[in-house]
Amino acid sequence: MPTLPAAQQEHLPGLGPVAGPAKRPTLTEQFLTFDAEHPHVYRELERLTAQRLADGAERIGLKALFESLRWQLPRGVRGLNNNYTALYARKLIADHPHWERAFELRRRRTP
Repeated sequence: MPTLPAAQQEHLPGLGPVAGPAKRPTLTEQFLTFDAEHPHVYRELERLTAQRLADGAERIGLKALFESLRWQLPRGVRGLNNNYTALYARKLIADHPHWERAFELRRRRTP
C-alpha cells in the first residue's frame, strides 16, 4: 500500500496540526469586555462614590458598592463579577485622582 510523505499528509482532512486548548481571557480582558458592554455600571459607581464621599465617608469599599448596584438596578447586572472590584477601583482613581485616599489598593496578582 502506498504511503504519502508526512508533508503531504498535513493537508488531508483531520490530519492537520492539533490545536491546543483555547486560551482563556485574562481577568483584565474579561473586565474590559464587561465594562465596554455595561458603561452604566461605571457611571453608577462614580455616582455612588461621589455621594458617599459627599456624605462624609473617608473610606469606600467597592464590594459594598457592588451590592448596592445589585439592589438598585432592575434585575441586577448580569455578569457583575466581584473579581472586577479592584479594577473598577483603579479606574475610578485614574479618572478621579482626588479619590485615591478613599480606596485601599493591593498589589495585583493576576494579569
